[in-house]
Amino acid sequence: QVQLVESGGGWVQAGGSLRLSCVVPRAIFAYNATGWSRQGPGNKRELVAEFHDGRPNYADSVKDRFTISRDSAKNTIYLDMNNLEPEDTGIYFCHTREPRQYWGLGTQVAVSS
Repeated sequence: QVQLVESGGGWVQAGGSLRLSCVVPRAIFAYNATGWSRQGPGNKRELVAEFHDGRPNYADSVKDRFTISRDSAKNTIYLDMNNLEPEDTGIYFCHTREPRQYWGLGTQVAVSS
């Protein structure tokens, strides 16, 4: 069974920072469209950041605040989140989408004002 495992969520005040990590099974680490999505309270799941065709892409709402990176030796991807806002609150999911979709179970991020 393929399983992506997220960690690093938590509670932080607005303006603070968090780093999320996701261990991706080595067999699918090279899959395209690997990154992070989130689902806020009452909202649909939305793409936050991912590597696509080797380049990082970001949602407009997180540009200049979030950075996605990866460590091939550890088959891990990261999401560094700075200057967090209450609107960033939600469950953050690690995913890979091409050629097949796999998702982690998510890690909770809560940002208070």
